[in-house]
Amino acid sequence: MSRHPGGQAPGYRRLPRTAALALLPAIALLLAACSSSSSSSAGGTGSTASSSSSSGSSSNVGNGRSVTLGTKNFTEEFIVGALYQQALQAKGYKVVYKPNIGATEVVDKALTSGQIDAYPEYTGESAVTVGGINTTVTSAQQEYDLAKNFYAKRGQSMSAMTPFFDTDAIAVTKAYAAKYGLKTTADLKKIPHFTLGARPEFQGREQGAVGIQKDYGVKNFTFKSLALGLQYQALDSGAINAADVFTTDPQLASGKYVVLTDPKHIFGFQNVALVINTKKLNQLGGQQFMNIINQVNALLTTPAITAMNKAVAIDKQDEAEVAKKFLQANNLL
Repeated sequence: MSRHPGGQAPGYRRLPRTAALALLPAIALLLAACSSSSSSSAGGTGSTASSSSSSGSSSNVGNGRSVTLGTKNFTEEFIVGALYQQALQAKGYKVVYKPNIGATEVVDKALTSGQIDAYPEYTGESAVTVGGINTTVTSAQQEYDLAKNFYAKRGQSMSAMTPFFDTDAIAVTKAYAAKYGLKTTADLKKIPHFTLGARPEFQGREQGAVGIQKDYGVKNFTFKSLALGLQYQALDSGAINAADVFTTDPQLASGKYVVLTDPKHIFGFQNVALVINTKKLNQLGGQQFMNIINQVNALLTTPAITAMNKAVAIDKQDEAEVAKKFLQANNLL
């Protein structure tokens, strides 16, 4: 991922994962019918989507109006992007889809330069990485409000946020946690020295290695840059001792890892919301357009997004097919 995390309701960060993962098998059954090969790409090169299933909707509020939708560069973003793409198409919008643009810093430049009109972003990432706001927040709503106010001043709007949050966290193997008594991020100070593996941008972020050093006083580590997705393999092999992970990663359901809590909330409250240029939003029908996005967002609970992440990242199903099944099951296609 290339944001800092994803947020949720006040006080809920990692603890809700246990309950959420308990529901995972039931939701996975719903998605099991998804094909592993797909017809509509949602993960690599930009494409103009021209077909959509509209069996559940005869309305045409989009009336052929076009929106260019981008995403960041990881599985969860591809899934959310595919959900938005298909839901909008079903309502008569033409969606020019440009997934896999890059990290927050990159995709935000695509937005402000007009290369894209909109993309899904994480509220803490919006506030801290994009807005440069380092105010300490105590709730998901406060994080969202900071981001929304920042974007409004810049000529952009936000949809309602998702119920699910997906935030960065530090994970270690169970054996390593037991050896050093690790439960919270602050406990990393107990280790004489360790290697922290993460995607490159994590090293210079406040909601990343900088915050770990500054807010927790954890400076006893060597940073190892890893491509996103390789951190679990690196943990398993011992190439690193601790890894930056995302709290909706399906690998965490294996029980092999311990996710350290973040009592100081340095990783933010990270719910997902669509960010869109306000002028373009008005051209697309304003609230009519946002209502479609908000309908999708309201369905994205932690169990739902975790199940879809597993279907794509672990079971190797196509994100467009996974998104289609989810929308059909919820009568949005």
